[in-house]
Amino acid sequence: MTERTTAGPRIAILGGGIGGLSAAAFLHREGIAATVYEQAPRLAEVGAGLVIAPNAARQLRKLGALDDVRRHAVQLDTGWEFRRWADGRVLSSEDLAATCERLYGEHTYTAHRADLLAAIRSQVPAESVVLGHKCVGLELIGDAWRLRFAAGRSAEADVLIGADGVHSAVRDTMVGASPATYSGLCAFRALVPAERAPEFARRPAQTLWIGPGHHLVHYPVSAGAYVNLVAFAPAGDFASESWTATATVEEFLAEFHGWDERLTDLIRAAGTPGRWALLDRAPLTRWTEGGATLLGDTAHPMFPFFGQGAAQAIEDAAVLARCLSDGLDDPPEALRRYENLRIPRTTRLQTVSHGRSHINHLPDGPEQEAATFRLTPTGRTAIEQAAPGHVDAVRRLVFDTLTPDQVTQLTDLTGGLLTHLDDSLRAD
Repeated sequence: MTERTTAGPRIAILGGGIGGLSAAAFLHREGIAATVYEQAPRLAEVGAGLVIAPNAARQLRKLGALDDVRRHAVQLDTGWEFRRWADGRVLSSEDLAATCERLYGEHTYTAHRADLLAAIRSQVPAESVVLGHKCVGLELIGDAWRLRFAAGRSAEADVLIGADGVHSAVRDTMVGASPATYSGLCAFRALVPAERAPEFARRPAQTLWIGPGHHLVHYPVSAGAYVNLVAFAPAGDFASESWTATATVEEFLAEFHGWDERLTDLIRAAGTPGRWALLDRAPLTRWTEGGATLLGDTAHPMFPFFGQGAAQAIEDAAVLARCLSDGLDDPPEALRRYENLRIPRTTRLQTVSHGRSHINHLPDGPEQEAATFRLTPTGRTAIEQAAPGHVDAVRRLVFDTLTPDQVTQLTDLTGGLLTHLDDSLRAD
């Protein structure tokens, strides 16, 4: 940790989730004090599993939290294993055990959100986290922010970091309310105890079942004690964005009626599912105003189809801490630099994550057959001929909307379009 001998600006972080605690931890690593204000009476990450891709693992290693994460995580041998909805036929998979560390310098893991949160929390001084403080108002007084909390409490800060999620008070104060668009999709999530899960779901693999209007992802978490399920389906008139809303197993099953029996048996073994609507928000063009900025879902909420939401919040935190460390004498300028460094990357990821909803949910027919072709060895060969050495990155980014006949027409265009996957996983 960097030692500092002079007092710095008062830094307040609103929100004690993965992004907010990561910001506090990386600032602490730079020798900069910050206080996290969290409205909940205790720290507990709502939700279930997530994928920790190499770009997130790299930052967690720098933070000193990766070893703790690994004790409770599952290192994946197989990733992006696509299966056909009706019969479970494997369309494509990636051998992460053989290639991930060689290509990206880290492995890919799956973990329960609570375990990741606890590992990051361990890198933050206990006195830096203040619980039970629900923000009810923000006011800029001169160059300082006054935070008003329930029960009449208040605090002041020279630097304010909004990490308070999609319903952010900081974002609404800075840039105005961000209207959400109804996406027409909802998500189900559930955990299945390992002893109730079939062998194929307990493997160290991230599996995606894709079919008409729906898809379901499963992988083991909590050192293999549970299998995490997250599924996406038409929302109908369901519009609640709350992660605490629930459904029934019967409602979950009904969405996957007629799918492979192995998958429906897995759903039947689940505990009470959560359910929330996916609401769409356009990327913001600015995150910063004076001494205040945004981070994580507060700045760039994204659909979960690339598994980069938590990773991007952790990256935000690392970049923000470095910018403030290098520019502590001028925090507004440091925050503008952070914004300029991060917005292009997160905007690109928001955009491509949104686009996956169409590809994953194609009905049976010519377009679905073309998408399936791109996952097969023959499709991979065609892409390899168009862009040697970049088959995986190109297939996921460039060719997701093309027919097989169009694959070879883009050879000259691929060079500038390989940034998403490779850059995402290699980013420092």
